[in-house]
Amino acid sequence: MKIINPATEEVIADVELRDAAAVDEAVVRARAACASWRAVSPVDRARLLRRFAEVVDQHADELAALEIANAGHTAGNARWEAGAVRDVLAYFAGAPERNFGRQIPVAGGVDVTFQEPLGVVGVIVPWNFPMLIMTWGVAPALAAGNTVIVKPAEWTPLTALRLAELALEAGIPEGVLQVVPGEGEVAGARLAEHPDVNKIVFTGSTSVGKRIMVTASATLKRVTLELGGKSANIVFADADLEAAAAAAPGAVFDNAGQDCCARSRILVQRDAHDRFMELLEPAVKAFRVGDPTADTSDMGPLISAEHHARVSSFVPDGAPVAFRGEAPAGPGYWFPPTVLAPIAVSDRAFTEEIFGPVVAVVPFRDEHDAIRLANATPYGLSGSIWTRDVGRALRVTRAVEAGNLSVNSNSSVRHWTPFGGFKQSGIGRELGPDALDAFTETKNVFIATES
Repeated sequence: MKIINPATEEVIADVELRDAAAVDEAVVRARAACASWRAVSPVDRARLLRRFAEVVDQHADELAALEIANAGHTAGNARWEAGAVRDVLAYFAGAPERNFGRQIPVAGGVDVTFQEPLGVVGVIVPWNFPMLIMTWGVAPALAAGNTVIVKPAEWTPLTALRLAELALEAGIPEGVLQVVPGEGEVAGARLAEHPDVNKIVFTGSTSVGKRIMVTASATLKRVTLELGGKSANIVFADADLEAAAAAAPGAVFDNAGQDCCARSRILVQRDAHDRFMELLEPAVKAFRVGDPTADTSDMGPLISAEHHARVSSFVPDGAPVAFRGEAPAGPGYWFPPTVLAPIAVSDRAFTEEIFGPVVAVVPFRDEHDAIRLANATPYGLSGSIWTRDVGRALRVTRAVEAGNLSVNSNSSVRHWTPFGGFKQSGIGRELGPDALDAFTETKNVFIATES
């Protein structure tokens, strides 16, 4: 497959897409490596993961450059992502030595539990944050003693391939971490159905996630699914409107809106609506779209011509565009930051995941109305609440059906806290102190002590 730079439309690499037979071969290697990898002492497994993090840090600029060229990420974002890959690996390097079982009081003996690795884990990676989301699955899986096969997105395989090479350089044994580029319908499907793959970690669309869940059910595979989102950015009249408006563009236009956590619905209390829009317009128009290699750019291109056409379909001629920013004419798959208002809550731009730099603004009456609108979606991944009223903040965060919420902030992800969605935004949690549980099985052992 020819790999395209989305900012220039130039071919930057050719990558061989592997078939189902290649997946089968990778599974054989991963299965063969399972016994030796799980037998590595927790101290040594932790040391190898720390070394992996160190090698990534040494190659951070290289990884960032690959992500800029392959995924169109801005230089600042790509450097942050390379650092976050290092940090996630370093965080889970501490997990092997904290993978505790329990001793449970029972009559007639001693009862203990062990947290055993699952075996072979398939990690199917999306194209929007390729190296970072890959690491979310790989790091805890390896820490728990599993072997891993990564299937990167067809459009963005380069950082995954390089990370696998860096893992070998760090001393991770062959067969423990493999990358198999291929089409989702071929390589990804084979991973999901293979009887010797024990778990699938998938990040991507809800529709594909449902198909993976059906396929995995045939062999009762464990699944972690991080799927779509239509997050709400709720702004109450008592909020710091200047801060909320200044932060709103980055909450939806970062990575060109190609983020399942994007706050693509802004709900503003009626009393503050007009003032908020006055503040939002200059913030949107100041959002700089351009060459992703330049430190001055806030946003790069969309990933492909195909995706550009899909995003454009949400803003047809005659759409209620309140205002928009600027974007280069081309080459490249550029799209201007766009604000839609007034817009009906039945409009597909309000109800469907756009995955592009388009946001819909809708007013609400009161707290009850805000919660109703926020929950009027099959998704429940993320969101924000802007208010100075602490009681209101707590009431609304408890009532909004989403897995990750921020108050007076638009951040969603921290590697030391759980991440995942409600409803059709997914199943399971990644990151944080409990992530290891998703990659282990609890084994209970009773030892009789009475003669």
